[in-house]
Amino acid sequence: MSTVKPASQAEAAAPFKSSLPIELIPTDLAKIVSQAHPALLLSLYYFRFSALVTDPVPTLLSSLLPLAVIQIGYTVISIPAVGSNVKGVKKSKGTPGKKVSFVEPPSAKASGKGFTIFIALLLTTLSIPLLTALQILFGAPITTHIPHTLLSSAHLALLAIYPLIYAHGSDGKKWREIASLYSPMDEVFGGALGGFIGAWLGAVPIPLDWDREWQKWPVTIVSGVYAGYVVGKWLGGWALRGRRIEFD
Repeated sequence: MSTVKPASQAEAAAPFKSSLPIELIPTDLAKIVSQAHPALLLSLYYFRFSALVTDPVPTLLSSLLPLAVIQIGYTVISIPAVGSNVKGVKKSKGTPGKKVSFVEPPSAKASGKGFTIFIALLLTTLSIPLLTALQILFGAPITTHIPHTLLSSAHLALLAIYPLIYAHGSDGKKWREIASLYSPMDEVFGGALGGFIGAWLGAVPIPLDWDREWQKWPVTIVSGVYAGYVVGKWLGGWALRGRRIEFD
């Protein structure tokens, strides 16, 4: 049985120092983009849904570039790149209400962010075969529909894996927390977790005897990925922020 506990309680019982949830870059633009991001994703999916049902492979393929642009813009504007030291906005002593200015370290400036984006996209691309194998292990067609499975895995990778790599890089301790589901909830981890859960739940309608065109592979999987990512991002960024999943 699992429960979601506040990070403070989980840290008190943990034998090692735990990580903290990701803070958004403390600018008004970062907050606006973070809030508009789910609407952009759902709009992209909604306007391509009919084409996805009719012809999945070309639609999924042509949607990858717009999805990548949305994800890159979101992370660059709202999420601190790996190596950044972003803390919550504090008030200066003696001047109530005055915000401390945010200065990015050299590693997080334009050239550093460009390199981080490149590495994150490269590792995200390398994760696609692994996600494809994972889908096959969970019941995806193994002798047919390989392009469908690869492309649905590419969408899952861009939504769930890319922001994690952009924010955490190759931090082994952090990735162990993510793999064990012990990472504190924030919108990056919550979105990734929601995307995977959504993909799993998306398989439920496929075998049902409804004879609907949208039940064919991988329409419901991709639908679950997008819906799960948006719900998980909201839960991680707001309702469950800072909490951890505890397995009793």
